[in-house]
Amino acid sequence: MPRTQSRRRTRPKGRRYLAIGLAAAALVGTALLLLRPDAAPVRAPTASAAVAVKLLLDGPYGARFAGELSASRQGYFSSRIEMAAQPEDPEFVQTIARQRAIGVTSGQKFLLASWRGVPVTAFAASFLDTSVAIFTLEASGLRRPADLVGKRVGYRRASEGDVVFDAMMAQLGLPRSQITKVPDRDSFEALRGGQVDAIIAGIDEQPDPSSSTFTKLNVIKPQDYGIHVPGLVYFASNALVHEQPSMIADVLQGLIRGWQFTYADYARSVPVLAGTGPASLNPERLKFELQQLRPLVLPTGGRIGDYDESRWRTLRDILLFAKLGEEDVPLAQTVNYQFLRDVYRRSPDLAAPGAWSEEK
Repeated sequence: MPRTQSRRRTRPKGRRYLAIGLAAAALVGTALLLLRPDAAPVRAPTASAAVAVKLLLDGPYGARFAGELSASRQGYFSSRIEMAAQPEDPEFVQTIARQRAIGVTSGQKFLLASWRGVPVTAFAASFLDTSVAIFTLEASGLRRPADLVGKRVGYRRASEGDVVFDAMMAQLGLPRSQITKVPDRDSFEALRGGQVDAIIAGIDEQPDPSSSTFTKLNVIKPQDYGIHVPGLVYFASNALVHEQPSMIADVLQGLIRGWQFTYADYARSVPVLAGTGPASLNPERLKFELQQLRPLVLPTGGRIGDYDESRWRTLRDILLFAKLGEEDVPLAQTVNYQFLRDVYRRSPDLAAPGAWSEEK
C-alpha cells in the first residue's frame, strides 16, 4: 500500500515537468522561426518589390521620342518603367515580345512582324501619320509628284519611305517605271551634290535655317495626296497585354501627358529634353525637329495617340501592294483601340487642347 500511494503522488509532478518542457520547446521553436532569414517573404509584397517593365525606343534619343522622354523625366508613369533606346535593332519587335515589354516603332515594322507571327499588340499611335516626305531643291522647280516623272529619286530599299512613295505614285496613276530610284542616296548631301533630283527622308531630318548646310527646299508630303498610314506606334507583347492590362493603361496615360508637356511650352520642355540621354541634344536643333513633327502628334481636331482603322487598312494594302508580306494575322487581332477609349473616358482632361493649342 505505501508504494502505491507514493506512485500516485509523483505522477502529477511528472506531468507538470512534461508540460513545462513542451511549452519551452514551443517558445524556442517560435523564436527560431522568427529569426530565420527566409521568414520575411511571408509578409505581403510591398510596392518596392514590383517588377519593372521596359519601354524600349526603336532609335536614338531625340525629338521623335520627346513624349516618352518627357513622361520619364517628369514622373508621369506611376508604375515602374525602365526606358532605353535600342538603335539599329532589325529584330526590334521580336525583342519586345521576348522581353514582355512595351515598344515604339514604325507601323510598317510592327505590322510586318505581326504577320510573321510575333505575338504583339498595338495600342496607340505616337505619330498619327507617316513622317516620310519627298524633298527637292527649291531651285529645281520640282514641287508635285508629277514633276518627279523622268527624275532620279534617292531612297532606302524596303524602307517606310520607299513603300509610301510607291503607293503615292500608284494612287495618282503616275508611271513609276519612268522614275529612276537610286538606292542609298537618300541624304541631303546627295541632293545638294546633284547625285539625285529628289530624296525620300524623314520630315525631321531636313537642315534647319541656322545650319551651315541649309538650302531652300520643296517638300512633298504623301498626306497631301491621300496617303494616310500610322507613323510610329506604341505596342506591347501579348503576354503583358493579357496579364497586366492596367500597366498598359498607366503607360498610355503617362505618354499622353508627356506629349502635352512637350508641346505646351518649348521654353520649359526643350531644356528638359536636351539633357536626356548619354549625349546631350542641341536645343535649337531639337526645337526645330519638334516643330516639324508637331502636326503628326497633335493634328488639328485630333487627340494624342489616337489612330483609326482606315489608316491601318491603308498600311496593310500598300504593304501587300509592295509584296513585302502576307496578312497571316488579321488587323483585328493585332490592333487594339479599347485602351485609348478607356483612358480618354476616365480622364477627359487629357483630350482638352489647353496650353498646346497654339505654337509656343
